[in-house]
Amino acid sequence: MLGHVLTADLTTAQIRNWHRTVMEQVGRYTANRALSMLKAVLALCEEDFGVRAPAMPTNVARRRARPRKPILSLNDVGRLIDHARSDPQRGVYYSFPFLTGVRASEQLGLLWSEVDFKADIIRIARIQERDGSLTEATKTEAGIRDFPMTPILRELLLAWRLICPRLDGALYRVFPGPGRLQPWPMPRKGGGHALLYQNFRRRFWLPIFAKLGLPYVTPHSARHSFISTLQAQGVEVGLVAKLAGHANPTVTLGHYTQAVRGGAAAMSTLDAAFSMDGKETASVS
Repeated sequence: MLGHVLTADLTTAQIRNWHRTVMEQVGRYTANRALSMLKAVLALCEEDFGVRAPAMPTNVARRRARPRKPILSLNDVGRLIDHARSDPQRGVYYSFPFLTGVRASEQLGLLWSEVDFKADIIRIARIQERDGSLTEATKTEAGIRDFPMTPILRELLLAWRLICPRLDGALYRVFPGPGRLQPWPMPRKGGGHALLYQNFRRRFWLPIFAKLGLPYVTPHSARHSFISTLQAQGVEVGLVAKLAGHANPTVTLGHYTQAVRGGAAAMSTLDAAFSMDGKETASVS
């Protein structure tokens, strides 16, 4: 494509057209890598042979903007959380992402040892891999974080701790596989082990949207709801970034701060925004 063109005759327009052709044939990533290599080669030619390199085209390496994820309205999230409070076996599984903004891998990797009811703090320090194994790290360095529990979340977790499936008789994972119920007073059989993401989505996530007649959103969209709600409630964007564990908040929020002062007050806005008190609750068929 460019092989027959002498280096000295190359123009910016030709390079742009070449990049577009490569992108159409093999994809944007490969085209961008090829463009970087071409830039390096032209720089060497200019240095070694005095052939002036053409100006490289601008804005060709940018990714296309991703469409915004659909998110539930505040009223819909309120209905979901209100239902979770009367659903002790499953409610905390599907309400947790809306109340914390965690990634699904962080939720499934959470251990009871990281839930501090005395300080009302939850620490995110690991993720669960797709095969159920735990990695003692988060997606980004900023992902290791503490955030305050809202009163609603504290209520849900305290109730869940009483009946949460144990691993070898001890509390371990906050969101384990449920196992199988046995006749009272026998404990669950096979519970307490890792809950794989596909099973979480099939058994806990999908059914609640069908039951409540809500528009379906992905677990990651709950994270978008969390961030959007805090921003809409006027919480300082740097604090939102800290609570959400953004590694590069300039991309999504524009600001970043290490401080977590005011975190409890910020999180309390979620309860106020999602509260069904005083709202007309739609009937569930």
